[in-house]
Amino acid sequence: MDAGRRGGGQVLSRHIVLTGGGTAGHIEPMLATAAALQRLEPGIGITCVGSAGGLETTLVPERGYDLEVVAAVPLPRKPSLDLVALPMRLRRARSQAKAILKRVDAAAVVGFGGYAALPSYLAARSLKVPIVVHEANATPGIANKVGARWAAVIAQATPASALPGGEVTGMPIRASIAALDRAALRSEARAHFGLRESDPTLLVYGGSQGAQRINEAILAAADRLHNAGIAVLHGFGRKNQVDAPAYSSGPRYVAWPYIDRMDLAYAAADFVLCRSGMGTVAEVSAVGLPAMYVPLPHGNGEQRRNAEPIVAAGGGLIVDNAALTGDLIADELPPILTDPTRLAAMAAGARAGGHAEAADVLARRVLEVAR
Repeated sequence: MDAGRRGGGQVLSRHIVLTGGGTAGHIEPMLATAAALQRLEPGIGITCVGSAGGLETTLVPERGYDLEVVAAVPLPRKPSLDLVALPMRLRRARSQAKAILKRVDAAAVVGFGGYAALPSYLAARSLKVPIVVHEANATPGIANKVGARWAAVIAQATPASALPGGEVTGMPIRASIAALDRAALRSEARAHFGLRESDPTLLVYGGSQGAQRINEAILAAADRLHNAGIAVLHGFGRKNQVDAPAYSSGPRYVAWPYIDRMDLAYAAADFVLCRSGMGTVAEVSAVGLPAMYVPLPHGNGEQRRNAEPIVAAGGGLIVDNAALTGDLIADELPPILTDPTRLAAMAAGARAGGHAEAADVLARRVLEVAR
């Protein structure tokens, strides 16, 4: 039975409402925190609040949590007709959120950003329910900026976040990743992907949609990596097509459009070539994998700031998107991947710079402020 429901006529002693949605960057830390709350306080009530039509309407029920929805309230960044309609939409969504908080007798509201977060913060403030805000990005969204004004706890994934008064707790990630024993799974993982046990292995992926620049560069480097004795596990993205090399002997080059067992991919790997979204950085560092991070070339430089603490701890490298070439990969990575001492030192740096315990840390802070 879901932890957000009643059973046997017994009313659960306290109930936490978590709100976030729109993107996996909001939803995954929310669900990781929900699971941590259940581990720390078995029987606690959990309700998630999202917006109709958001990705959360699929992901939250799949993980076994109750989901309530409020009207989506996009916050226009420029003058428009949407701005005129904002007060009415916000009042409606706030009333919906307030009804949810009353119905479950919420002891605290934990927000991760997204369209449903601001109405939930406003409802919590009106009912004097404690608020905890978690900010995953270096540049906070509008909803979290507002919620932070009243929050009992402001948690952030990175020291670069601009929310005043925030404490760095890290990015909550799935327990299956946070507690991953790579060494114990190594043989199973390499067999799963058809990799040889003895070959140093490079994991390459650019997120679920892949990354064209990373795909092009790793393919250009493939022959030189093979000749250096390095295997490649390449998640190239469902929307892409790649002409992966096939070698008759020696280290394999294994290409998958989508890797749905990231735990096994991490266990199979010795090093990662990837983007540096906060979720990726959090997982890769938590499992102790050194990485070459390639921040997205657009935006406000947020992805670079995500990776900088890990690099400063000795757990990785940052390469600009425009500088990533096959020659750079073939020159820089073989000396690392073929040096067990250097690999071990970088792995230790990655783990030291990461926050594998982030979900439990945040959950404890939530329980401290809950009525």
